Amino acid sequence: MTDTGRRLSHAALPPRPDRYPTVAQAVAAARGLAQLHPDRCRVREVGRSRAGRPLVLVSVGEGPGGVLVVGGPHPNEPVGPASALRIAGELLRRPVPPGGEGVPWHILLCLDPDGAALNEGWLDGPLTLRRHYEHFYRPAYEEQPEFLPSAGSGRAPLPESLVLTGLIDELRPFLQCSLHGVDFGGAFVQLTRPVPGLAERFARSVARAGIPLDVDAYDAAGWESPAPGTYVLPEPGRGGLPQALPDDPALSTWSYAGRYGGVTAVLEVPMWAVEAVGDTRPHPDVARAVGAAARSLRDRAEELTALLDHVPAHARAAYGPLVRTAEFNLGVCPRLADEWLARWCPRPLSASRVAAVGIAADRIPLRVASMLLRLLADTDGPAVAAARRRAERIVAESSDRLRHRFGARWVPVDTQITHQTRAVFAAAECLAPDR
Repeated sequence: MTDTGRRLSHAALPPRPDRYPTVAQAVAAARGLAQLHPDRCRVREVGRSRAGRPLVLVSVGEGPGGVLVVGGPHPNEPVGPASALRIAGELLRRPVPPGGEGVPWHILLCLDPDGAALNEGWLDGPLTLRRHYEHFYRPAYEEQPEFLPSAGSGRAPLPESLVLTGLIDELRPFLQCSLHGVDFGGAFVQLTRPVPGLAERFARSVARAGIPLDVDAYDAAGWESPAPGTYVLPEPGRGGLPQALPDDPALSTWSYAGRYGGVTAVLEVPMWAVEAVGDTRPHPDVARAVGAAARSLRDRAEELTALLDHVPAHARAAYGPLVRTAEFNLGVCPRLADEWLARWCPRPLSASRVAAVGIAADRIPLRVASMLLRLLADTDGPAVAAARRRAERIVAESSDRLRHRFGARWVPVDTQITHQTRAVFAAAECLAPDR
């Protein structure tokens, strides 16, 4: 092999199977693949983020009407760019079909590179629960690129959102796959319309991965569920859906693909698996469990709101995104607690749904307290030191409950990627078996 060939082979190597790549590493590996397969693969910049970072698209094959894969829609879910890169590599390992490439695939490596940069400190060390939250960031709803502003909101779409809708306009994919991950729970798939045959294949892939199938997913409350772990977006205007969070899937880039007849699959895989989300049995005491979760969430939110007042002006200016997402989450907590008490306490619920409520009651304060520690890190004074100690206790207590009460266990990175990649190919094959 020539020196050039060795360099190209090294550049195209996937990241270690026990690590997530950074966005820069994923882009470098994708460019290496394109150099190794110049006749089949191309890499291009399709836009820039709010902070000027490139949004990079990998294409295997050419033309519209294929599959669009979106990695990194939420920056605290690093499985997305990793799976996106794996999908590109798998496509290029396959022989070229007779008569040409067949279905074109277009893979956006990371939709939110700015947010990913605020999480990347976790990726270069041990992938522990503690270190994950030491580097945690997830944007407030209005700063998440997959969601589009509602009419009359006065907000313009984010630059990253316009890049994605522009790609959908250009490519008109029959399938869009959005690659997500949950920090605690199980695997599930959300669809903008039914995909015959996918639920069975998805469930088999989950079983092969040895992770739980989320049979009553919190994120899909009120959605139709044709099979365990599979959920279909409700028709616009349907009542009975949760109201505490402002996100509306009908006003999202998921639904945008439907204007060209495309279907979107939102594929979720856990970092830390919780077996209870796979339990379909009725919970024996919903009112007690959900009531306790609601009270805990409200109490923690009140305490964290008081701690947020200790963040100094210089930290607010330097880390505005962290401040905004902390404020957003703390504003949502009372509404969530009220909704749980009013709508869910009086109802029979599955053990899966009650477990998801309990997880949320610990996860949201854990996220906010972790971001507060980042915001308070470089400030002195007794009041700030006391705020840091209290935030540290909330992080420790929430982490311990998630680890011990819910039995959260780490899912190896390669297991996460392998399942998500299988699920993407399954969705494409179910929708277009002959393409």
